[in-house]
Amino acid sequence: MSAGRRGRGGRPGGAAAVARRGVPDRGASAQLATGAGAGDRGAVTAELAVGMVAVAAVLVAVLAVGAATVVRLTCLDAARTAARVAALGETDGEVVAAARHVLGPRGGEVRVEREGRWVTVAVSAPFSTWGTGLRAAASATAWTEP
Repeated sequence: MSAGRRGRGGRPGGAAAVARRGVPDRGASAQLATGAGAGDRGAVTAELAVGMVAVAAVLVAVLAVGAATVVRLTCLDAARTAARVAALGETDGEVVAAARHVLGPRGGEVRVEREGRWVTVAVSAPFSTWGTGLRAAASATAWTEP
């Protein structure tokens, strides 16, 4: 054999033959530790950190939409209840009290508007405790009983 075809230590086959026998090629592992791949150390950690921030932001958005939906449905229930109470001929004070009972400790604003035989109850309540000023609103209309 010529000198160019011999592997490490003068043995035929070179690194490929050594790798096939299960013996690691020390030259390749040394190159990875100090050579071409050394600049990529920690890249996975940085990518994971950025990914976790994105996942946390999406989670907060989903929870905020869920909270807004719950408050919106509560406002709708309060408006419907108050409209039914108003349709039975109760006073505006009792209508507002019925809506506030359904809203619970969250509180909110209740407006009662009467136009002829129709009564409309509009309810709004804040859906965030972070002080953002965002509110959910709903209204219901009913025909008053004679």
